[in-house]
This record gives sequence, C-alpha cells and structure tokens, in this order.
Amino acid sequence: MTDPAPNPHATAEQVQAAYQDPKLANVLYHDWEAGTYDEKWSISYDERCISYATDVFTAVAGEADQPYSTAMELGSGTGFFLLNLMQGGLIKKGSVTDLSPGMVQVALRNAENLGLDVDGRVADGENIPYEDNTFDLVVGHAVLHHIPDVRAAFGEVLRVLKPGGRFVFAGEPTKIGDFYARKLGQFTWWLTTNVTRFGPLTGWRRPQEELDESSRAAALEAVVDIHTFDPGELERMALGAGAVDVKAVTEEFAAALAGWPIRTFEAAVPQEKLTVRWRLFAYHLWLRLSALDKKLLAKVLPRGLFYNVMITGIKPGAPVEL
Repeated sequence: MTDPAPNPHATAEQVQAAYQDPKLANVLYHDWEAGTYDEKWSISYDERCISYATDVFTAVAGEADQPYSTAMELGSGTGFFLLNLMQGGLIKKGSVTDLSPGMVQVALRNAENLGLDVDGRVADGENIPYEDNTFDLVVGHAVLHHIPDVRAAFGEVLRVLKPGGRFVFAGEPTKIGDFYARKLGQFTWWLTTNVTRFGPLTGWRRPQEELDESSRAAALEAVVDIHTFDPGELERMALGAGAVDVKAVTEEFAAALAGWPIRTFEAAVPQEKLTVRWRLFAYHLWLRLSALDKKLLAKVLPRGLFYNVMITGIKPGAPVEL
C-alpha cells in the first residue's frame, strides 16, 4: 500500500471535524507543524541532542552492552529520538513511523541527510504495519499521550518486538506536571503577546497573522494531547499488555518550571530576536536545573510531581539477539 501524502494546509471543514476526531486532529496538526517542528522545539542532530537522547534512554533502560540491530520509533515526528540514538551508537538500523505523513517525510529526509539506514511508514499506534517479532527495540518520545487506546498500543508494541526485545518510551506528561506546564505556558503567552503591543517592545511582536495561526495550532494541540499519566498507572498498563521487567522513571521538575515559560516565550517572539547568546543561556539553564532535579529533587520529591515520565519493559521470551 502507498502511504498517504502530507496535508499541511487543512481546510476549515477538516479542522472543524478534527475537534471530534483525535486521530484526524493528530494528522492535521502534525502535518501542519512538520516543516517547522525541529525549529519550534529546538531539535537538532548534533552532540546536544545526541547526549540528551542517549542519557534519557540509559536513565530508564540502563546501559546497553552493544547496539540494537533493528529498532522502530512509534510516533517518530521528525525522527528526533531514533535518529539521535542511532548517532549515539545504540541502534544500527531504524524504522520511523507516525500517523502524520508530513512527519514521516521529514524524518526520512533528516535520516538521509545524516547518512543513517532508516525506512519509514505512516502508522497508527493501535495497528502497527509490521509483522510479528520484527524489532529488537521499539522507542518513542512524547507519543503515548497522543494515542487514544494506550493499552492497545502497548499490545501492538509487544507484538512487533522479538521475544526478549525492549521498549522505551520517554517524554510523556504526568498528570500534575501537565497541569502546571500548561498554566505556565498560557500565562507566558498572554503576558508576552500583550506586553509587546506597546512602545519600544513592538519590535518583539510577531505579525498578528502568525500569532493567530499559532493560536489555531494551539487549539488543535489541546485536542491531540489526549492523556496525562500517573507513573504507577502507566506501569500497570504495560504489565497488563504482557510486558515484564516494567519500570517507570520521572524527570524534570525545576527544569520544567523554567523550561515551559522559556519555550512559550520563544514561540511568541520573532525568531531573529533569539540570539545565540539567548539560546546558550536557555540551554545551560536547563542543564543546571536538570542536574538539580537528578541529583537532589528526585531523591526527596514524589515522582508524580515531575513533568516527564519514561517507561521501559521487555517482551517475555528468549533474550534479544543483537
């Protein structure tokens, strides 16, 4: 079957229909965002994001003895997690999948530019178009909260894994973390877009047409973000699907409290105003606060307070052949 073509210019009728159809909303929203997604979220394929991806992976799954031969990313977006894990030496051959044709197209282009061995398919997380026992590893970053039936998705992940294969999902919002992140983001957007209406700060205001488009995208974003998770509840879902050695780990509390206002501010102002000095400041602040989270706050605060939850588990059976 031929995968559908991207649709980055949805009609008003399609957008209206998407409010009642989370899967359609995911396709439209992510096709809309595909071309600028890496820039919006400061995604790169250099040492900064390679280190982030490999650190996240090992934080929940432990050190890998050698590269996984085959891996699939579910809900790959532009390929951020898989491609950086491949560059970090954890994966040899990869497959990107996403419900959005636009995201698959960009992910494959990114892989080609990096010289990585990657194929791709448009895929529904509840019906993955690969045979049983295909992959040694399945990964995902910020994908489970977009899938209507997470339990069914875990079942599909286990189906396509080889016996003994591992899954690692990261970047999923916790219930408490999502609440304070959204409130911080909403307040920062309101403050920035209103303060820049006046006097010398008008140069920091994006054109109204761009702000309106961002607001429409944000409205769809509220539809595509279906779930938030309690770490224990997420573990029970994976165990219920048949996984073993399941473990959930949380991260980012102080880093999230600073990171969400910073990301929202960056989305609300013209990109040319964000100098290299600003980007370095924001990145190093995030690094320092992430270190504070890991070294201190994770030891004294309940894991449900942190913004991100990561989960890993294994398909029962013989050890994966690497």
